[in-house]
Amino acid sequence: MKKIIFVFGAIAGIIVSALMLISISLMNNGMMSFENGELTGYASMIIALSMIYFGVKSFRDDHLSGVISFGKAFQVGILIALIASVIYATSWEAYLASGSGSQGFMDQYTTQYIERMKTEGASVAEIEEMKSEMSSMAEMYRNPVFRFGMTLVEILPVGLVITIISAAILRRHESSSDISH
Repeated sequence: MKKIIFVFGAIAGIIVSALMLISISLMNNGMMSFENGELTGYASMIIALSMIYFGVKSFRDDHLSGVISFGKAFQVGILIALIASVIYATSWEAYLASGSGSQGFMDQYTTQYIERMKTEGASVAEIEEMKSEMSSMAEMYRNPVFRFGMTLVEILPVGLVITIISAAILRRHESSSDISH
């Protein structure tokens, strides 16, 4: 079980990290906006975390003779999601540590967000309030432990949903394992 969890978790983590770095590059070159980056980011997570399905299926078929409970499938899936999430968060930290992102990310994000508020007709008071909130967030974001946690919170819920769906689809009891071959 450990080997499957680590292999599929690593594959998912590498895929989502690579897609994140590609998206960042596209945003930095002006080829993609932050809004499109968010959509692309979550689509990348879904694509990468599809490895949960394949990891659970592999474990079920190769180690459990095609039979797995929802609970065991959930356990395998969530551990794959956790490995992928840690790799993703670590990749983000490495990107920031490389000097490529550093505090510039929060400045860029704040600027984009405020511009969108202006375009949508937000009042001066609303914009000032948001600037204050974003400034507080930027201060907290300087703390690597907080930032790592925030990055995990981005991806783990997606992994949880895919784990639940995969476990529901792949669970198979002894009596149903003989059907479909």
